Order: sequence, then C-alpha cells, then structure tokens
Amino acid sequence: MEENHVTDTKTEQQPNPPIQPAISETAEASKTDRKTVVLLVIGVVLLVGIAIAALVLLLNQTADTTSHIRDIFIILMALESLVIGVALVILIIQLAILINLLQNEIKPIIHSTNETVNTVKGTAEFLSNNLSEPVIKLNEYMASFKKLLDILKIGK
Repeated sequence: MEENHVTDTKTEQQPNPPIQPAISETAEASKTDRKTVVLLVIGVVLLVGIAIAALVLLLNQTADTTSHIRDIFIILMALESLVIGVALVILIIQLAILINLLQNEIKPIIHSTNETVNTVKGTAEFLSNNLSEPVIKLNEYMASFKKLLDILKIGK
C-alpha cells in the first residue's frame, strides 16, 4: 500500500514550468534597435533642419555679418582638425601597443602551444610504437596459433 502511495505522489507532482523561448529576448533587442533607429532619424532630420535654417538666415544677412560668421566657422574647423589630429595620434599609439602585445606576448604563447602539440604527437607515436603494435602482434600470433590448433584439431 505504501508503494502505491509513493507512486501517487510522483504522479501528483506538478510538471516543470515550460521553458520560455528566447523570442522575448529577441523582441526586446529589436525594440531597442527600433528606438535607436528612430532616435538617429530624428537627430539627422533636426541637423538638416538646423543647417537649412542657418543657410536661410545667412543669405538674409549683410556681407559684414556673413564674413564674421565665416571667420568663426573657419576657426571651428581649425579646432576640429586639431582634435582629429590628436585622435589620430592616440590611434597610432594604440596600434603600436597592440603590435607590441602581439609580438611580445601572443607569439610566445603560440610558440609554447606548438611545442605542446608536438610533444603530444611524439607521445602518441611512442605509445603506438611501443604499446599498441606489440599488443596487436601478440594478438596476431595468438590468433594464428589458435587457427593452427583448430586445423590440427587439438583444441577440441
């Protein structure tokens, strides 16, 4: 009677909840991607609108005002060129650090890995020559000896 009780409790256990598919994760990712795209489009539209408005305002100004704005714009472009130059120098330094890392740290790791692989190959070949081949030869001799006994009908 206790055995039935034990099996009843097993059948009465609630099944595991179903595993939720990864669709909800991809849906969340697509929602964030859509938000990012929408924000980028809005930003581009605003920049184009500001550029058009600035162009219209500049066309309605006097030559003196336009020349002042032009001079300010040239100064801003020079500062931007300076910032881009500094960024390029930083990128070149980072590239030099990466090359140094590859030459001095990754190459030795790859070299030691190659040595390890060669050692494993040598060990496998040694075991094959000194362990597997003698066992196979012994099995051959035993099989031929058994066949000889079967032919001579000594074994039966």
